[in-house]
Amino acid sequence: MGLLVVGSIALDDIETPVNKVENVLGGSSTYITLAASYFTSKIELIGVVGNDFSKEHIKILEDHNIGLTGLQIKTDGKTFHYGCKYGEDCNNRETIFTDLNVFENFDPIIPEDFRKSSFVLLGNIAPELQLNVLSQLESPKLVVCDTMNLWINIAKKALIETIKKVDVLVVNDSEAKQLSETDNIFSAAKALQAMGPRIVIIKKGEHGAILFMEDDIFCVPAYPLESIVDPTGAGDTFVGGFTGYLHKTKDLSFNNLKRAVVYGTVMASFSVQNFSTVGIENLEQSEIAKRYNEFIIMTQFD
Repeated sequence: MGLLVVGSIALDDIETPVNKVENVLGGSSTYITLAASYFTSKIELIGVVGNDFSKEHIKILEDHNIGLTGLQIKTDGKTFHYGCKYGEDCNNRETIFTDLNVFENFDPIIPEDFRKSSFVLLGNIAPELQLNVLSQLESPKLVVCDTMNLWINIAKKALIETIKKVDVLVVNDSEAKQLSETDNIFSAAKALQAMGPRIVIIKKGEHGAILFMEDDIFCVPAYPLESIVDPTGAGDTFVGGFTGYLHKTKDLSFNNLKRAVVYGTVMASFSVQNFSTVGIENLEQSEIAKRYNEFIIMTQFD
């Protein structure tokens, strides 16, 4: 079976020091599926949009062979709309507005044909919805879960219940410390693994990511870029590339997980070079391979 992705689909208003755009394609599952599509063609997206979601946006997803059987289109409301503004170095983001719209009552229904999906990626949505999805599935081989500080603050109990049921947990460094109630990333990773997932990935933004699997640790830097246009969705793009590569290879060894982390980092580097999903809409496989090989050169030592 294919890769099942459940998450948000949004229209974003984004302002960075470079420029400002409005009503552009966004949402966790959008970045995830587009990034994963460069590694596997068997992707099913579960999400909800409103009557303002354009045919052009649908076409972007369809052009990447992303299955939309599970996409709910609500004609009586508008798509989740998010607005933010970044500071001068793009490390600080101010949320201007969050209009949930039809996403507020999103009920993820997994079509019967996809309940046996072997790989499942739970995008950054409420943990209650993530649990709902898991309850509809039949023994997936790998469950990857992304989350954020909002759910740690307002739904920690449900989040911990979700974490117990997943194989891979992806969080950033501040979320890892907050969730584990520790001040050290390495102690945090061990505490998170003790909650259930045998694999933990801690994202460190412009400083890369760290992979933890049992007692093994792998650190990868971010791809060096002279300028960043829009960091929105970089974390989702990372987890999409990571999971898409694992689905392609069906190899969950530590060595292959390291490769998957590098591919996720490569995909994120393309994402931040343009607004919205533009940076990952029209990539060539040769471009991805080139950056992957550059990582090998940058990180190799004797």
